[in-house]
Amino acid sequence: MLKKILSFSIAILLLIGANLTTEAKNLNNKWDKVFSKSEKVDIQKVEFKNRFGITLVGDLYTPKTMNKNDKLPAIAISGPFGAVKEQSSGLYAQTLAERGFITLAFDPSYTGESSGTPRNVASPDINTEDFSAAVDFLSNYKNVNSDKIGILGICGFGGFAINAAAIDTRIKATTAVTMYDMTRVSAKGYNDSVDENARYEMKQNLNKQRTQDFKNGKYLGADGLPEKLTGNEPQFVKDYWGYYKTKRGFHARSINSNGKWNMTSSLSLINQPILQYSSEIRTPVLIVHGENAHSRYFGEDAFKKLKGDNKELFIVKGANHVDLYDGGDKNAIPFDKIESFYNKYLK
Repeated sequence: MLKKILSFSIAILLLIGANLTTEAKNLNNKWDKVFSKSEKVDIQKVEFKNRFGITLVGDLYTPKTMNKNDKLPAIAISGPFGAVKEQSSGLYAQTLAERGFITLAFDPSYTGESSGTPRNVASPDINTEDFSAAVDFLSNYKNVNSDKIGILGICGFGGFAINAAAIDTRIKATTAVTMYDMTRVSAKGYNDSVDENARYEMKQNLNKQRTQDFKNGKYLGADGLPEKLTGNEPQFVKDYWGYYKTKRGFHARSINSNGKWNMTSSLSLINQPILQYSSEIRTPVLIVHGENAHSRYFGEDAFKKLKGDNKELFIVKGANHVDLYDGGDKNAIPFDKIESFYNKYLK
């Protein structure tokens, strides 16, 4: 029974340098997002490398009111965990670009259109670095004021965004929306329900899988969202399914919509906790969470570690975790609040 519980837990947890490029490229002009295109912004596909030599691909959104000599504040955006830039992060990027920011929604390493093999791998180190690589790009982009760059992370990338802010002093303001601490939930389960013995059994199973992966010459994927719901799933799984598996948010390149995480990715997430130095962040941080989100405790606990009077926890009444991906039927994303935060600290 314990093995079945651990196997289910792993599956649910995984649902959820040189030659730098600083100019935009028209790699693909076809609109392939899950949200409607705005006529108030321009969008270009860009490529840039992170410190590990992985080429990241992003969509750069710029206000149509921008002049060629303008130097605007900028925001790098990624998440949710297992999503692509054509989903939630792109919606945030487009909306904030409408409000006067240059924004960059990017696919993390090993996912979406970004490079890196094997595919569908997560890493607390590399995914934190991905944010800093986006800051590298924006710091060198012709229309960005390099002293006014912020980041925004959604879901698991909310945790990685705060982690990036703890190491990268170029980041002047950080927002974490409906955040997960993926290292905590991987090691301890939801609500810290996995004890040391259960964690040890989980590590045994994952390391056995490493042996099999090497023998087979390929990496086994973890179980993802079901193709159909039985009705017996936890409510948050139903919420995820309602976004990733329907017209609301389905995208063919999204792991959560149409793929599987590499199962052994969780080994590094278990062993390398993030947010260890978040108390040392001196720049502003805004944490946004839904009142009814199953993940709310991650945001609240992360906020407790932050110091200074430029940190804020904002709770969206009535919203669950996934409502903050696209607003849901409640129009739940507090864009006015987020804009006000960046206007205060970046403009």
